[in-house]
Amino acid sequence: MTDIDLATVSQRHRVGLFSAGLDAYWAQFAGLKERLEGYNRSIAARLEASGAEVVNLGLIDRPEKAKAAGHAFRQGDVDLIFLHVATYALSSTILPVVRRAKAPVIVLNLSPEAAIDYAAFNQMKDRTAMTGEWLAHCQACSVPEISNAFNRCGIAFHQVTGMLDESDSAWAEIADWLAASRTAHAMEHNRMGVMGHYYSGMLDIYSDLTLQAKIIGTHIEIVEVDELSALRREITADAIAGRVALIQESFDVQPDCPEPELDRAARTSLALDRLVEQHQLGSLAYYYKGSGIAENEDTLSSIIVGNSLLTARGIPVAGELEIKNVQAMKIMDSLGAGGSFSEFYAADYADDVVLLGHDGPGHIAIAAGKPKVRPLGVYHGKVGCGLSIEMSVKHGPVTLLSVAEDGKGSLKLVVAEGESVPGPILEIGNTNSRYRFPIGARAFMQEWSRQAAAHHCAIGIGYRHAQLAKLAALLGIECVHVC
Repeated sequence: MTDIDLATVSQRHRVGLFSAGLDAYWAQFAGLKERLEGYNRSIAARLEASGAEVVNLGLIDRPEKAKAAGHAFRQGDVDLIFLHVATYALSSTILPVVRRAKAPVIVLNLSPEAAIDYAAFNQMKDRTAMTGEWLAHCQACSVPEISNAFNRCGIAFHQVTGMLDESDSAWAEIADWLAASRTAHAMEHNRMGVMGHYYSGMLDIYSDLTLQAKIIGTHIEIVEVDELSALRREITADAIAGRVALIQESFDVQPDCPEPELDRAARTSLALDRLVEQHQLGSLAYYYKGSGIAENEDTLSSIIVGNSLLTARGIPVAGELEIKNVQAMKIMDSLGAGGSFSEFYAADYADDVVLLGHDGPGHIAIAAGKPKVRPLGVYHGKVGCGLSIEMSVKHGPVTLLSVAEDGKGSLKLVVAEGESVPGPILEIGNTNSRYRFPIGARAFMQEWSRQAAAHHCAIGIGYRHAQLAKLAALLGIECVHVC
């Protein structure tokens, strides 16, 4: 029996790369193998330049090497395989690699040039040399054969078609695949804290936790509100003073915020940090009425500022125990887009925009300006009072994402792209912004709602549909593009 030290097992995101060719060619066409190996090295260098850790197996040109390559990718624990079709290659040389590796496959059909120089080619005197030159440009030849073999063997695959030239649009598509794969890896290795209970009566947000683990791979850790309250008792006055200073630095704290409320928020923020550290959480969904136990009510009514600081650090926090939406927030944050907790707030038909926002935490890293901290005498629909965050998302391109249960035993991603635009917002101590969509406010609200996602969504900056569609493909779920 082989003992494995689990503490030393690497869990980093890696991608595999191999180039496919045919060994019968090498003795026939001088320099062809070396030329194709050069293509392989250039692709590897470009992937590494983008930040990817690459397991590059070079040129695979016969079935024996293919079997060994499949084992090597398994041992390398790759999350994604780029199959570069360097020239014509037998499908029997390729199938064993991906069959054994059992990782998603992206077929790279990348030509070294936009076109063969036909005049120069046809002036070559040696027909063998001419054939070798053609084979150096023959990437497209075996793609249908590979696709046929994969399809008949039940192996999912995706394609990128274009040129090796780094200015070609194919590389933007490859970058999206890398981003999607990194995000899938991050979600599979994420530990989501679940604290409290659902907001009673919100039927749309009740979630199947096992389904989240099945499709996305997230570990779900149940944590107690009582534990957070206990951690608050251990916070010292000096630590509170330091956290208040951080709050003053991170937010535009309004003059009417009472000092005791800032101290309360700072105490809970520090306790939240400890809770996250102790349970190694990468995200948190919470809700708790807090009625009947004064200490727990004190904890939950002072949680918003700390949640916002965590969200800005890449540990998104969703209220109302919105499991699906904290997944959406984590996905958007893993893509570098942020991901602020939102819902429909109001329609402005005069300006053809929709206001979206939410009470509670905001993603302050994507705020337009410094978010305000305001005191609220009541948390609408919830117990208690305290400090809250008022902010808008940066103006410019945005993407809305909802992780939804599809009613068929799986999940789906619902995506819309639009613009965060300037204009008046509701200055009520909540996050809210104005969004314009290419299909107009009325059609957007209808089409989004028709997808039957829960009433919450995550909003991130930039247009992210291309990446999210690829993430859905890697997860084996549907991605609906509303607009």
